[in-house]
Amino acid sequence: MEEQEFSYDLKIPEERVAVLVGTDGETKKEIEQSTQSTLVISREGDVTITGKDAIQLYTAREIVRAVARGFNPKIALQLIKQDFTLEIIDLTEVSGKNKNVLERIKGRIIGKAGKARAEIERLTDTSISVYGKTVGTIGEVENVSLAHQAIGMLLDGAMHKTVYQFLERKRKDILFHALRSSTGTVHLLSDNIKITHFSDWTLPP
Repeated sequence: MEEQEFSYDLKIPEERVAVLVGTDGETKKEIEQSTQSTLVISREGDVTITGKDAIQLYTAREIVRAVARGFNPKIALQLIKQDFTLEIIDLTEVSGKNKNVLERIKGRIIGKAGKARAEIERLTDTSISVYGKTVGTIGEVENVSLAHQAIGMLLDGAMHKTVYQFLERKRKDILFHALRSSTGTVHLLSDNIKITHFSDWTLPP
């Protein structure tokens, strides 16, 4: 009895087809080899993904979706890693059909010279792509959720400084719990742990 074959049909922007295929088809081949799947890509952006492993096929689909939403293929391929996920937010749910509002909220997420996006990426250890009418995030599940919260705050009108402070607190909490689970009891600001800035915590020798 032959193994069942699964498939997905996707439509991606035409301008992302060349990126998905890659030079001499290298990106397409890498996705296929990494996910044990087969990609058929048309010039118009129609993509069919087939494979016999449902989980691997789902991963291939998410990689294709990520590339379609503006991610560099190398970043999209991180979705192969365990616990990595892609989340896409449809900005028209906030802007509606108003193009001016859409551009304004995209600008809030990106920030001047890309500062806001870069800062959220740094504080959440994620990668963010603002493309067309969407904003996508790639990273570990917990980090993507945190980045989503930060983006949601910006969409709700929060000041950038407020969002960064929120992420700083969350980052500190995550590190605290990580240290606590690995070392037993953590005494903040004690002789046991030197804290100059929470991103530079050091354990005693």
